[in-house]
Amino acid sequence: MSGQISFFESVGNYVEKAAAYTDIPKGLLQQIKACNLVLRIRFPIRVNGDYQVIEAYRAQHSHHRLPTKGGIRYAESVDQDEVMALAALMTYKCALVDVPFGGAKGGIKINPANYTVEQLQNITRRYTTELVKKNFIGPGIDVPAPDYGTGPREMAWILDTYQAFRHGEIDSIGCVTGKPVTQNGIRGRAEATGRGVFYGLRECMSHEADMKKIGLSKGIAGKTMVVQGLGNVGSNAALISQHEGDVKVIGVAEREGSIYSEKGIDVEKLLAFRAETGSIIGFPGTKSLPNNLDALELDCDILVPAALENQITLSNADRIKAKVIAEAANGPVTADADPILLKKGIIILPDFYINAGGVTVSYFEWLKNLSHHRFGRLENRFQHNAFEGILNKVQEMTGKTIGDRERDFLTRGGTEVELVNSGLEDTMITAYQQIRDTVLQHPKIEDVRTAAFVCSLKKIASDYISMGIFP
Repeated sequence: MSGQISFFESVGNYVEKAAAYTDIPKGLLQQIKACNLVLRIRFPIRVNGDYQVIEAYRAQHSHHRLPTKGGIRYAESVDQDEVMALAALMTYKCALVDVPFGGAKGGIKINPANYTVEQLQNITRRYTTELVKKNFIGPGIDVPAPDYGTGPREMAWILDTYQAFRHGEIDSIGCVTGKPVTQNGIRGRAEATGRGVFYGLRECMSHEADMKKIGLSKGIAGKTMVVQGLGNVGSNAALISQHEGDVKVIGVAEREGSIYSEKGIDVEKLLAFRAETGSIIGFPGTKSLPNNLDALELDCDILVPAALENQITLSNADRIKAKVIAEAANGPVTADADPILLKKGIIILPDFYINAGGVTVSYFEWLKNLSHHRFGRLENRFQHNAFEGILNKVQEMTGKTIGDRERDFLTRGGTEVELVNSGLEDTMITAYQQIRDTVLQHPKIEDVRTAAFVCSLKKIASDYISMGIFP
């Protein structure tokens, strides 16, 4: 390894750095850092007439809150260290945004592109079976969600398998989140992580004093953005930033290469172009760059790495020109690249804050499942009637009338997706305000990542102390 530290150790180092700004006892800190449970599974499946042994994991980092929560990824890079590190980040993420879960993460060491849908279903169901047998899944135990290489389809398979073992369990639909809306999912979950990235960026850039330090004007409107990765997170972050924030996307990177346009790239048209051609290369009005990492080095206001970890490293950190980096992916900036970027004055919005939209809306889905009713169903018509009554009284008192279109807008109640987005927006704004207050309280803290870890550690420590474990 030549002195190279693991991903899990890297997360621990960030925690140690932040702990210096707290009065958390050393023993309690070691408990917070420790990964409580790791399940390593090996099981055979039949592929093309032969047997293949599949390697899989589920890590439960912290049980200070239950259930534990975290995605399941399908990737050839999956190993024990990775799931432990990602589970740890989930612990700190949930604490930061006040979602009452402990952190967990799972993974299956496969490339899903190498398997048929039927084979993927067999793998997913067998993995779920192993989790059920080991008591590593359940609405009050451990609640998985989608991650890299998985989506609503896999979550539906997990739900169906779980219910086959737990027939009649009243809250069984809460055993997994990120499900299709037709299978007790929630509207707004698919784009939640990307939307959270937008809300976090918008809040960060709303503070004039902070923006002045990096040479930018207040506000997200008109800023230039480069996005790496057009998966679920990257595409939604770019689309929402463009449509709702008036951001100009000037660069996009994908596995097949990267493109650039000073005039801006219409992301909606780019996604349609890629769906038709299989590539972003050749999109009208853009210039192709030599390789897919070149886009990271473009001169821009905002850089959103939304692909995989370890994309900004010692080898390219000194060439990054962005003013703000939003770590939409998990761990895109390596620990040794971090100080180089900070020295250049770049604001780094850490992954466990900026991509917290997914777990936040997963929490809303879990609450919906446990309450057994759709958000807005009980109050929507009541709100409409109440607003209608107020509007009628105003018209009666003023002698003026309002048009049908305006009346419909003013009197309607909130839909499920509107309520979800409102809750997500409030969560991201509140969390950033807590982070910023921490920076103001500790003048020696110079980066958002450390401040975010301080916020999380204080909340987790408070939970342990209130449990009476550490008086």
